[in-house]
Amino acid sequence: MSAARAPWLHIVGIGEDGMDGLVPATRAVVEAAEIIIGGDRHHQLSGAVEAERVAWPSPFDALVDVLRGYQGRRVVVLATGDPLWFSVGARIGRAIPAAEITYHPQLSAFQLASARMGWSIADVETLTVHGRPVEQMIAFIQPDARLLILTTGAETPGQIAAFLAARGFGASRMTVLAAMGGAGEQRFDGLAESWDHVVPAFNTLAVECIAAPDAALMPRVPGLSDDLFQHDGTMTKQEVRAATLAKLMPMRGALLWDIGTGCGSVAVEWMRAARYARAIGIEPRSDRRALAAANALALGAPKLELVDGRVPEALAGLAPPDAIFIGGGLSMATFDAAWAALRPLGRLVCNAVTLESEALLLELHKRHGGQLVKLMVNRAEPVGGLTGWRPLMPVTQWSLVKR
Repeated sequence: MSAARAPWLHIVGIGEDGMDGLVPATRAVVEAAEIIIGGDRHHQLSGAVEAERVAWPSPFDALVDVLRGYQGRRVVVLATGDPLWFSVGARIGRAIPAAEITYHPQLSAFQLASARMGWSIADVETLTVHGRPVEQMIAFIQPDARLLILTTGAETPGQIAAFLAARGFGASRMTVLAAMGGAGEQRFDGLAESWDHVVPAFNTLAVECIAAPDAALMPRVPGLSDDLFQHDGTMTKQEVRAATLAKLMPMRGALLWDIGTGCGSVAVEWMRAARYARAIGIEPRSDRRALAAANALALGAPKLELVDGRVPEALAGLAPPDAIFIGGGLSMATFDAAWAALRPLGRLVCNAVTLESEALLLELHKRHGGQLVKLMVNRAEPVGGLTGWRPLMPVTQWSLVKR
């Protein structure tokens, strides 16, 4: 067994107070560096140190190769605040063993912002849309929620204000904090419905969500109203969708294959239900893929991946899933391909509304076991001047876990 390499890479968090804000040991590491890698702002904050200065590479994914090329020298990467909290340190740590890295955390923007706002950081949602789709914050818009958001630029608070106002949260209080901890610290306060501040590009946004009486309620627990989705009438309805997601069991970072995704209702709710949950929707119809893409943006799941193709052929080459939902395109060949790709402890759920598909589920249940249920939903609707029960099409649902 080869010995573990000694730490050779230092990743240092630095704040607006620059070198003066570093503890003596960390400051000594930076001052002794041969190579310092960071953005323009980081180099300015540490400008008194003499070292070879290297800018972030382009594309940024080349950073790890750049770092490995400097192994054997005294290398420091500068990051903002805590390098492991939505920052470059986490990305580097996924590629370089932890034993080769020494992290030097500084106060994060979240900690500084919570102190400025007087909020308990344990009671807020901490999000980043820095370099990521801004729409992903929509999933966290809830009555009385408090959000701290690392933004992408000067325009991001205005975009988020528009999201809030469009969903009935226009009275939400917003605060932009910039250059926290430095001599030029700035603060901008306002309401989402009237937000018009021009703010610095590098900022942190605090949002206190306040719902109007007619606000759209979009909990992250599965079972959103059908009316929140654009659809052509063919979709997994609210009550059945909630039961389906319960069997699929969304988990942090897990990947779902949504086969026959249609308008994307199951995939979107899967991604909303757990942090960093991912989904691939397979759908041969372009009009339905367009609906799924629109729903993903509107409901806070902008990273939904959509695949044009028919199953089982379209499944070849996709990343192995943690869960699979077959809502369309069910066949024995599709099941066999999906089951073979499903990871251990993966969950598979098939819904059928036709007698032919139900017969196939009965055969699959006979071969593989699992749980077979019949879901029957009746909704109260007007009947003339009165009210009566109108049944939805019964759904046969088969589910099982891969052991």
